[in-house]
Amino acid sequence: MKNRFRTIKTLAAIMGISALLHAVPAQADSVHIAKNGNTFYTLSKQYNVGMNELMKANPNVAALNIYEGLEITIPSKMQAESVTTTDKSPVITPSLNVNSESKTVEAWGKSFNYDKSIQVKASAYSSASSENGGWGAVDYFGNTLKLGTIAVDPNVIPLGTKVLVTGHSHDGLPKDAFLATATDVGGAIKGNRIDIFIPGSQSFVSSFGYQYVQLYIVK
Repeated sequence: MKNRFRTIKTLAAIMGISALLHAVPAQADSVHIAKNGNTFYTLSKQYNVGMNELMKANPNVAALNIYEGLEITIPSKMQAESVTTTDKSPVITPSLNVNSESKTVEAWGKSFNYDKSIQVKASAYSSASSENGGWGAVDYFGNTLKLGTIAVDPNVIPLGTKVLVTGHSHDGLPKDAFLATATDVGGAIKGNRIDIFIPGSQSFVSSFGYQYVQLYIVK
């Protein structure tokens, strides 16, 4: 009787564990709380998920406007592979298309109308106090520095102007293009110059160096 009873208990335990395993999905989506500097590109690298699959899992998140605190759905690898092999719908890629006749520029699948385009020499700065004149990690208006903040010469680009920045190369910035707002100034930023805020350490940001980028003044 004891052996039989022990066998029944063992079978019951195994069945219970089996039911529990079936009740919990082997692969489930997770949620990432965005931090300054996060982009679909950097998150795809961090979680080893294709960027197109990541963007498909977040249809209401604008690629050019990922801000701190935003909830980003990270698809499971199993689901991402399923989307890759079965979904034949168009995917959004980091492409840049400019139509000078209609004065429109398309980036990340979104179209912008622009007034003019200018080439400027760009540098980058971090939130370190030594790079912000002792005022702290805030822009000219006192807003916290964030991805999309640029310092300009107001005589060339008025403060508050929105621009599409293109032609840059840095791991801390969205690939090909990103939307920025002129909300900061700098003593060395004169003429056709901009300074791009990039979240991260000083050494990481300084690798940007100097680059010539194309700006589109968007409406």
